[in-house]
Amino acid sequence: MSSLCEILFGSEKQEGIFSVCTANPVVIRSALRLAKEESFTLAIEATANQVDQFGGYTGMKPADYAAMVEAVAADEGVPADRYILGGDHLGPLTRCGEPEEKAMSFAKELVRQYVLAGFTKIHLDTSMRLASDEQHVPLDVRVCARRGAELAEAVWQAYAERVKSVPSSPRPSLVIGSEVPIPGGSKEHEDSVAPTDPKDFLAQVLAFREAFSAHGVSFEDVVAFVVQPGVEFGDDFVCQYSPQKAAGLMAALTEAGRLVFEGHSTDYQTKNSLRNLVKDRVAILKVGPALTFALREALFLTELALGDMGVSCPPFRETLYAAMKGDDRYWRKYYTGTPDEVNYKLLFSYSDRCRYYLPFKEVSAVENAIMRCAQSIPDALLSLYFPRQYSRYMAGRLSPKPADVIMDRVADVLRDYAFGCNIMQD
Repeated sequence: MSSLCEILFGSEKQEGIFSVCTANPVVIRSALRLAKEESFTLAIEATANQVDQFGGYTGMKPADYAAMVEAVAADEGVPADRYILGGDHLGPLTRCGEPEEKAMSFAKELVRQYVLAGFTKIHLDTSMRLASDEQHVPLDVRVCARRGAELAEAVWQAYAERVKSVPSSPRPSLVIGSEVPIPGGSKEHEDSVAPTDPKDFLAQVLAFREAFSAHGVSFEDVVAFVVQPGVEFGDDFVCQYSPQKAAGLMAALTEAGRLVFEGHSTDYQTKNSLRNLVKDRVAILKVGPALTFALREALFLTELALGDMGVSCPPFRETLYAAMKGDDRYWRKYYTGTPDEVNYKLLFSYSDRCRYYLPFKEVSAVENAIMRCAQSIPDALLSLYFPRQYSRYMAGRLSPKPADVIMDRVADVLRDYAFGCNIMQD
């Protein structure tokens, strides 16, 4: 298995890598299938709130997530060097309401379990205030850096433990940075987002270097720094990347040594915006909600196609909507407006809170039924509902089975990221 450092800086380096941040097995299968077909390496990443030492909201611990990805890869015949496992926002993110001692103890064990499970792309996120911090002033970057260095120590302690049982384990690569966009997109409409100030970025790099040195941890294992390059999305908007607005930040990267940027919230960027980000050395592109958004679209379209075929199948859209209305814990803080506006957002918001409901038993059962209700989708309906998939089918490159069509529709988003990383051409 390759390491992130080898992919970005090694002899056979890719110009960039995209990270599929999801626990959805259909999306993961689609990503692995494309990586195998096009012979590139991607990252598959679990987030701290999805997967932790207690199971997170998915019910999976790090070892469970790793086993799930490994099983899908084996089923698809994907070799181990086609993907790496990543941990996103590892730190005290989900324990902000606790004082430092308790929150950081949780975070160290979280990091430990990710590393022991074979995750080699480790994003250490210490950007949040804890209960013991002053709540009315910005968190001092030196505090972020000290906490990051303590988590880095936990990484290497766990890695030393892992290589005793798995000697071939690649050395983890670290991603750090204290300016992190809100996971899953903005809660407010924004017409534009200011890139990180170059001086702030360089000050953060210096603070982390000093903290790592003080803790006896090598900074050479840090390959990327999370910044805000000026991209964001929310319910009904997407801020596209502007190379001109980010020029100062990108120039500052040359002063920071051997580092690249990691871009969060790059969902819904155009493929040319993604290519421009990678050209400007935002060499790690994170994507998550856009993929389950595409999956939801594909399931809606397949349901329509099955109806046109006269095939009797449980109603997916109706079941998903009922699940969201019946349990509002995953969307009530995010969707506001009139009843009609909220109802629209439930199913069509770019923030894609739908993704939290796809694993619900009743929703998952209907999703599986949609994929298996018919042997194939007729040519004319592929042309109507899935024009890109129709072209691939007519060229002999795609099966018309609903499951394959749905996964290929998700892969359309992934192809934009592969184009952005200069892995695939138009």
